Amino acid sequence: MRNICVLGAGYVGLVTATCFSDLGNRVVCLDIDEKKIAGLQQGDVPIYEPGLSELLLRNRSAGRLSFTTSYPDALKEAEFVYIAVGTPSGVSGEADLQYVRMAAESIAEAMVHPLIIINKSTVPVGTGDWVADIITKKQQDPISFWVVSNPEFLREGSAIHDFMNPDRVVLGSLHREAAEKVAQLHLPLRTTIQITDLRTAEMIKYASNAFLATRISFINEIATICERLGADVKEVAVGMGYDRRIGPHFLDAGLGFGGSCFPKDVRALEHMALVHGAHPALLRAVLDINQHQRHQVIVKLRAALNGLNEHTVALLGLSFKPNTDDMREAPALNIARQLIREGARVRAYDPVSMEIAGALLPDVELAESVYAAAAGADALVLVTEWNEFRHLDMTRIKADMAGNVLIDGRNIWDAEAMIELGFHYLGVGRGMNPVNGF
Repeated sequence: MRNICVLGAGYVGLVTATCFSDLGNRVVCLDIDEKKIAGLQQGDVPIYEPGLSELLLRNRSAGRLSFTTSYPDALKEAEFVYIAVGTPSGVSGEADLQYVRMAAESIAEAMVHPLIIINKSTVPVGTGDWVADIITKKQQDPISFWVVSNPEFLREGSAIHDFMNPDRVVLGSLHREAAEKVAQLHLPLRTTIQITDLRTAEMIKYASNAFLATRISFINEIATICERLGADVKEVAVGMGYDRRIGPHFLDAGLGFGGSCFPKDVRALEHMALVHGAHPALLRAVLDINQHQRHQVIVKLRAALNGLNEHTVALLGLSFKPNTDDMREAPALNIARQLIREGARVRAYDPVSMEIAGALLPDVELAESVYAAAAGADALVLVTEWNEFRHLDMTRIKADMAGNVLIDGRNIWDAEAMIELGFHYLGVGRGMNPVNGF
């Protein structure tokens, strides 16, 4: 059993703390948000992530996981300190490191013995050196410490599985012995562990996310071309995926990526490239295509409804992806706000993110069910591919709607079946029935 401190009780921090405690370690999770910590001490989990609440409660009851707002208490027995605080986008797309700075300064002021400090937050290349410099300058008395970069690769909706079954663990440090000690924490996971230098480890995270975002934007660009030429992007993606050099993953055309990682990380990498004299044209294109996909929904609705003013549009799904309540950078936000600007009435339903949506989209009517959202609507737009949306009573929905426009933003329904039911079906990249004007 090792003593671990995790700074930050957000998405990454909470999953990291809970999973490490489930591996048999003693973990203290710290956050400066007193209300959040008070809730966690009572077993209230502030985020929706399948399996997290049960795992957290079990390890809290077993005494392996605790929560605090006190740095001295959190660091008192710690051997390893994970920095897992937020790094939101700044005004120019750069990563805002104010919370990382606060964490580093607080570590320096509270540490009483040598520590291995691990950057888990997604941070710009060079942040590990910067954190080391902050701690060295802020310490009142010199105490040894070592900085390791350990980027996270968790997917919202499957984070527990991803932590326990990683493709790889990446560790970067200027001190190999420190990296090897962190590697020991991950041995129960039985996965490949790559040890490299600090800056390379930091870049691996950005390069990985940027590449995955590029695949999504690439297939969405192909989808737009398919619509013009009468090809079906779903079959195109299948044919591409059979090629072992390409593979089938991240080739689902849709409304683009969202969430807290891909948009932010691509922007941050673009910013890093610019300020260091590189030419990130591809990264810019990835972001442009992603925004274009959301706008295409509006264009399709305008054409199908002959304008949006006074029409009722129902949105199915609000979170940026299934199995999470996270609406950061969600396509639904852009789509709903643009519809309202053009005079449409918007109704929406999501299985878990309704409370969050109420604050973000005050002008949207939140329905109690899919069927309540669809009733009387002129158009229905599938935004998030929740599994429960795949098996709806579409005959009932068609009968209850005022119109018949169906935008399948994730290509989850059988196009021919929807057309037979009487829908004016429009998928993404389904070239069998293009709409004039888009």
